[in-house]
Amino acid sequence: MKLNTATVAAAALIALGGVALGFYLGTRPGTQQTMATAPAPAPVAPAAPSATALPRVAAVPAAHPPVPAATSGAAPPSAAAPDANAGFTHFRVGNRNVKRIMADGRYVWVGTSGGVIRYDTESDNYRLFDIRSGLLANGIFHIGKLQGKVVVGTYGGGLAIHNDQDESWKIYNIPDGLGDAFIYDALEMDNGDIWIATWSGANRVRGGKLDDRSQWDLFTVANTDGGLPNDWVYGLAKGRNGELWMATEGGLTWFKDGEWRNWQHEDGLGAPYEQVKDQIQFQNDPAEFSRHHARQKTEMGLQRVDIAYNPNYIVSLQVDNDGTVWAGTWGGGLAHFDGEKWKNYTVADGLPANHVFALKLDQQGRLWIGTSKGLARRTDDGFKVYTTADGLFSENVFSLARAADGTFWVGSFGGVARLTRLD
Repeated sequence: MKLNTATVAAAALIALGGVALGFYLGTRPGTQQTMATAPAPAPVAPAAPSATALPRVAAVPAAHPPVPAATSGAAPPSAAAPDANAGFTHFRVGNRNVKRIMADGRYVWVGTSGGVIRYDTESDNYRLFDIRSGLLANGIFHIGKLQGKVVVGTYGGGLAIHNDQDESWKIYNIPDGLGDAFIYDALEMDNGDIWIATWSGANRVRGGKLDDRSQWDLFTVANTDGGLPNDWVYGLAKGRNGELWMATEGGLTWFKDGEWRNWQHEDGLGAPYEQVKDQIQFQNDPAEFSRHHARQKTEMGLQRVDIAYNPNYIVSLQVDNDGTVWAGTWGGGLAHFDGEKWKNYTVADGLPANHVFALKLDQQGRLWIGTSKGLARRTDDGFKVYTTADGLFSENVFSLARAADGTFWVGSFGGVARLTRLD
């Protein structure tokens, strides 16, 4: 397969005044913790679909040109003519990042920086949920299910659980026990406990009793004596033996039965800077416009690094079928941990980029990797790479979802691609 070498990823992430970068590395609008306190508006009737919300476009042939660098106000490119051999179908969402996708039966839920889109794959209809329909924030970091209900984690508006009977949302926020109104992930364990990843620690709701404030715990660097290495928690994953894995800005964390363990770059997480510095396309360092990220670099001894590289930042996480762990880092490539040692994969090993935003296993147990420069599938001897030349909507792959029929949904800037042929 011919690989596309267009360097559109950096511009697509950075051109909108740092908005996309902040949406992935937690650059808050202000320097202080914020919380949405306005009461949720009453649910409204479904609005007419906007022109940019998930209109289907034709399957894109392999010759489809790369997506141009995004600029403020730019629209996604027009689709090419249908191609019966193409494995991708595209859906547009406008100038928004698709941070998270969940396939749930006939519905695909698409979390964007402008709200949640619920797409009905059978009727080809969709509905947008945003602050007009009960959410307290439009930026969506997480979509999943808790106790059989759809749940979204928002950018400053807490955790919202959907009621499919009346299309309303029940909001949980800081007064209810949340460590922070910025929610990046939520996970229900086999024992019924619910864990919530926030930017001020990790919440545990014992027994899943969300409405009982006494059952909420908050774990931080301070009250775990550094067992949780950083309070900014980006992801959660269940292990095979009841353990919980956490992706943080300070490395990988393991928790079980009150015991904490963690691993950082000094333990082998992420490729060394000297190895990858010439492979990184992001020249804009988030530390230049965020005091938080500048402080993180100082604490991790990376002051001399002036590009987008911090291998301790784990922004995607996947437990493999054998119980080992895959971690996507911010510039340090894809890291694999077998419980004792680390192995890092970078551009030199065939990975399309060293910024790894999304990880997902397919039905055959193969690992798919969303990066800042394309989609990759792990193979026995390396990686098979898909770019816009193969049919991706955009090469910034921010999110992945697997449907029951085995197809993959791939979220990027400006749209979603459905991958129907996983060869």
